[in-house]
Amino acid sequence: MSVDLHTREIKPLRNTFTHTAQYVGNDKPASRYQEATLGTQPTANFHYRPTWDPAHEIFDASRSAIKLADWNALRDPRQYYYGTWTMARARQQDAIEASYEFVDSRGLVAKMLDTVRAKTCEVLMPLRHVAWGGNMNNASIGAYGYGTPFTAPAMFHAMDQLGAAQFITRLGLALDEPGVLQAGKNDWLTDARWQPLRHYVEDTLVLQDPFELFIAQNFALDGQLYPLIFGSFVDDHIVPQGGTAVAMLTAFIPEWHNESARWIDAVLKVAAAESSDNKQLIAGWVKRWADRAQTALAPVAELALGEQGSQALQEARTSLDLRGKKVGIALA
Repeated sequence: MSVDLHTREIKPLRNTFTHTAQYVGNDKPASRYQEATLGTQPTANFHYRPTWDPAHEIFDASRSAIKLADWNALRDPRQYYYGTWTMARARQQDAIEASYEFVDSRGLVAKMLDTVRAKTCEVLMPLRHVAWGGNMNNASIGAYGYGTPFTAPAMFHAMDQLGAAQFITRLGLALDEPGVLQAGKNDWLTDARWQPLRHYVEDTLVLQDPFELFIAQNFALDGQLYPLIFGSFVDDHIVPQGGTAVAMLTAFIPEWHNESARWIDAVLKVAAAESSDNKQLIAGWVKRWADRAQTALAPVAELALGEQGSQALQEARTSLDLRGKKVGIALA
């Protein structure tokens, strides 16, 4: 008996799911990001309105004053869905582990001056609580925002903020005794220089509009905080004094901030371009929260950099304003 094997090409009737095809076209194969994100927001046939908010459906676009014809337009240029996001963060975790091994094997922490180590802990340890606020706020955006392209990366961002808090904690334990964490908490709760920033974070925790919260946390505050602390303070102030180990052990945080800025700016650009009403609303929120964040960070900048603190903070604000201008938001 002989068996003849033949190859036969089976042409698929379509290249993706129906709900994805309406965005990318039925004849065009969709990426995993598109299939996991576009058109996946539940929009109808909800069982009942939540008893804790009967004015809205469970998923309700009207929770934000921003109006969009299609919330699927707020796409992430990084094209993160769960798979790509976890793989990217795993690679970064491996890199930071290698940095810890390098710093430990060369004894770089022990070679730091006590004054440099103490200043590093004084400035960075309270930021664990700022990152925790960022975690809570982005979880809120994920819960009450609308459209998977907007809410899914917000949840990834929430976990990234938690990771930033954990990296700062780990840095504190590498630089000093565990008591340094409690000292940072005490400063966050009682030191007058941290209270304006603490007030800012606590006020954002009760913001109701998820898009305004997105601006207040991810653009206005983080857009000034991270360049100020991990650029001007760590890279430009601590490293020249022998604190290279600090830059190595916190390398993930500024890298993540720069990467996340692509997503944040893309969201603002698309939402502002939708209508003049959106643009005016976003510009007002940006100016309000950016001004307040700059004021709240002023004492922190002085604590970190002394007389050069105000200039470094202004540079961070100028950079933020430039980002706003590039995405079409007039801050005047």
